[in-house]
Amino acid sequence: MNYKGYAYINTIGCQMNVYDSEKLAGILSSYGFEMTNEMDKADIVVCNTCSIRHKAEEKAFSFLGRFAREKKKRPHLITVMAGCVAQQEGEKAFARVPHLDIVLGTQAFSRFGQHLDALKSGKKQIVDIEESDMIFEASDITKSGESGFDENRISKFITIMQGCDNYCTYCVVPYVRGRERSRSHTAIVDEIKILAGNGIREITLLGQNVNSYGIKEEGISFPQLLEKVSKVEGIARIRFATSHPKDLSMELIHAIRDIDKVCNHLHLPVQSGSNKILKKMNRGYTRETYIERIKALKTACPDIALSTDIIVGFPSETSEDFNDTMELLRQVEFDSIFAFAYSDRSSAPAAKFSDQVEEKEKMIRLNRLLELQEEYTEKKNKALVGKQVEVLVEGESQKQRDGFKKTSDKMKQMTGRSASNKVVHFPSENSAIGDLITIRIENAYPHSLWGHPLGAEKR
Repeated sequence: MNYKGYAYINTIGCQMNVYDSEKLAGILSSYGFEMTNEMDKADIVVCNTCSIRHKAEEKAFSFLGRFAREKKKRPHLITVMAGCVAQQEGEKAFARVPHLDIVLGTQAFSRFGQHLDALKSGKKQIVDIEESDMIFEASDITKSGESGFDENRISKFITIMQGCDNYCTYCVVPYVRGRERSRSHTAIVDEIKILAGNGIREITLLGQNVNSYGIKEEGISFPQLLEKVSKVEGIARIRFATSHPKDLSMELIHAIRDIDKVCNHLHLPVQSGSNKILKKMNRGYTRETYIERIKALKTACPDIALSTDIIVGFPSETSEDFNDTMELLRQVEFDSIFAFAYSDRSSAPAAKFSDQVEEKEKMIRLNRLLELQEEYTEKKNKALVGKQVEVLVEGESQKQRDGFKKTSDKMKQMTGRSASNKVVHFPSENSAIGDLITIRIENAYPHSLWGHPLGAEKR
């Protein structure tokens, strides 16, 4: 059945959710909906949800709750909860949002179309949280970018695997996204070829643990996949996330070193610097193992930029455990970190752990951690002053820097990212989105760099 009208998608959560929303947009487009950024104009509203933290879950319910009054005014309005919270809550979601029409779990995207048909035929309050052994592949309209969902024309996320087998005690991913499954490398490469043909210059390969790609299926390894993707004409840069430290192999380290298109940046979540806490988290490595792998990485790739995730205030974390994490930061000197105060997720084993850390203490520790990291981020940025970096232009900068002087009507302050994932602002008269341009860095700021172009831009 075909619909006529507008569709609005609200995406909450990680990069994988962004990619999943593009798949949902492709389905909606194939059913006749036109994507819109105006929520009040929409005839169908989809909230693609995240349950990794309580705040994200509440944000989803709050967003959908606001449509109760709107549905009374416009009874034809369709509301959909999709993704991780939908998978977790199932039919219970209707208790909090009675006006919901569809609850669509993480493995039910391939059945979204048939549920839209059922809705049009008169069915109400549809729930689908059934598991599937298959990975739902993006439709051609999604891959080609014709859905109109995402206007970013240079960089795209590509999910290469779904689910997770690691069962970290703080994490709900295995329970809401299922066990680990890898896509075929041919499907991945074919999708990237279509994106490259539509002007995409940079792709980020996504998985809960990309390092274990293909192992269960006895297919090609992740480094071998990187090699195949690097041969796609038109793609200038390859990024990936997330790597699990226990599976970081020398083969992958050498791939980062040897494959020119693979960016000189690795996100390697450590979560804690305490062996006691790492064991309670079920991470599968020690701080010593983590540091050994960082040393091997820096030996092979001396200029690599490193980022990480850290959870502060995990159950039973003492001051000594927290100090171990602070000491690990001093030893590794990350370029950036994503740090969070621990919060219980009801589906995760850690919710039942005793010795919970008080919220006030969590925030004290988190602020101390972030304050220390600011020093290393600034240090890393200042070390780049005077050096030349290649930047992929993302567009016009929204933030004016001190070094910007408009010398002509055509002069604009542009922004882009280096291969090491640094934000770089620079003046230019003729650079365009998607250009690769060499910038000499002249000033360093806490979270960005400023410089001037050297030579001509190139595609």
